[in-house]
Amino acid sequence: MEHIIKGIHHITAIAGSANRNHDFYTRILGLRMVKKTVNFDDPKTYHLYYGDEKGTPGCILTFFPWGEISAGRRGARQATAIGYSVPEASFNFWMRRFEANGVTYFKTAEKFGEPYLTVFDPDGLKLELIASKTLDNRIPWETEQVKAVNATKGFHNVTITTNHIEPTDAILTGVFGYRLLEQQDNLFRFATYADNNAGIVDLIASAGEKAGHVSGGSVHHIAFRVENEEILMQYRDKITALGLHITDKIDRNYFYSLYFREPGGVLFELATENPGFLVDEPVDGLGTHLMLPPQYEKYRAELETSLPELI
Repeated sequence: MEHIIKGIHHITAIAGSANRNHDFYTRILGLRMVKKTVNFDDPKTYHLYYGDEKGTPGCILTFFPWGEISAGRRGARQATAIGYSVPEASFNFWMRRFEANGVTYFKTAEKFGEPYLTVFDPDGLKLELIASKTLDNRIPWETEQVKAVNATKGFHNVTITTNHIEPTDAILTGVFGYRLLEQQDNLFRFATYADNNAGIVDLIASAGEKAGHVSGGSVHHIAFRVENEEILMQYRDKITALGLHITDKIDRNYFYSLYFREPGGVLFELATENPGFLVDEPVDGLGTHLMLPPQYEKYRAELETSLPELI
């Protein structure tokens, strides 16, 4: 198979309260806690991973919950919305659920022929529940309150707001192998042909939009997936050849990563599918224990005491 980007691997955002974040994503939205670990660069803070049963690439939303952090501001040079695939018949269920739990949402609208429901998490992160016009056979995680018939199936897309689409377009099409699918006014839809799901990036072109501020309720970075480390390093060579700064390979325990800021201003990550989230926990035990990278294992007792208990 040609060595191409296979879609979104995960998306990482910033939250305030860890418990408020955990309650919203596991209880209200019905996602599985896939991994409870720490921020490798700030080990006194959680890094929480939510997704499906096994933490399949293309469904993982992760958070750095930094407590009393100031609110971010959506704007240009930023990922401004995360789209989840849901069954179209689920919209009434979700609206009733959001109303019952005091969650802010907007009633359904449509773009590119797909109806969607906008909702905001407790920190103001903008999510869109989208009925994809492409068949989505992914098996969702279900809970007692959110059954599979209504549950999210993983990412549909991510939206980036930019002053000019050309710099980001050049990375998506010239490096990642994406193609422009559709345009609707100032909204441009790009997709990879490697996967029918979790493969869409929407660019909103807004020349006069003020740059956003990444903080609480903001996307920190978008991670795109590659099959393995060999392909990962091939992409490093491609990006270096463009004169862009890119990190060395970083071991994140569950995947290997490279980070670079695309010319439009958004932090991109490239992440491998290997070794996956089952490397240190069995599938039936995912997310049930605090998992630490080797360099922080000696601080386990201190961290277990200082990190808030997730209720």
